[in-house]
Amino acid sequence: MRYRLDVVAPCVVDAVTFAGGWLVDRVMAGWDVTVLIGADEDVRPLEILGVETMDLESVLESWDDRPHPHTVAVAAELFNTDDRVRQGVLNALEQGRTEVTLWGEGCPEELSISPVRHELSAAARAFKAQALTAVDACDAVVGATETFRCGVMAIRSVPADLIAVG
Repeated sequence: MRYRLDVVAPCVVDAVTFAGGWLVDRVMAGWDVTVLIGADEDVRPLEILGVETMDLESVLESWDDRPHPHTVAVAAELFNTDDRVRQGVLNALEQGRTEVTLWGEGCPEELSISPVRHELSAAARAFKAQALTAVDACDAVVGATETFRCGVMAIRSVPADLIAVG
C-alpha cells in the first residue's frame, strides 16, 4: 500500500508556491499525491511537480466516499472560507488518523496544530523553480525550506519529513 497525500488548494499558483517542493519530495518518496483545485486551471505546473490533479468541487461532493488519505494539506484560505473544507479538516484532526497540514496566512490559532518545516531536496528546489516559471512566477525565490502548521496524529503512521519549528 502506498501512502496518499491529498492537497486542497484554491489555485495552482498557491499549491506550487507554498508546497511545491514538499510535493515533489513526497512523490519521489513513492507517495500518491493529488492536488484538488478548480476544474478550469492550467495544471501543467503541477504536472512538472509530478502530482495528479482532480476537480475540487467534485471531490468535495463525494468526500465521504473517497478513501481517506494518510495526509491532507490545506490552504488556510480555504479552511477559513469553505465550510466543507473546514469540517473535513476538523473531522480529520478529531479522529487523529490523518496528518493535517495547513499553509498560508491566517492559519487558525485555535486548532491543535504546530509550526513545522520541510527541508527541500535539490531536486525539489529544481522542479519547484520550473513549476514557478510555468505559472509566470519566475522571480519567486525557491528557498531551502517550506513552512506549514501540522496537526499531530494519535498514532503516527506516516514517515516524518516535517520537522518541528522550535
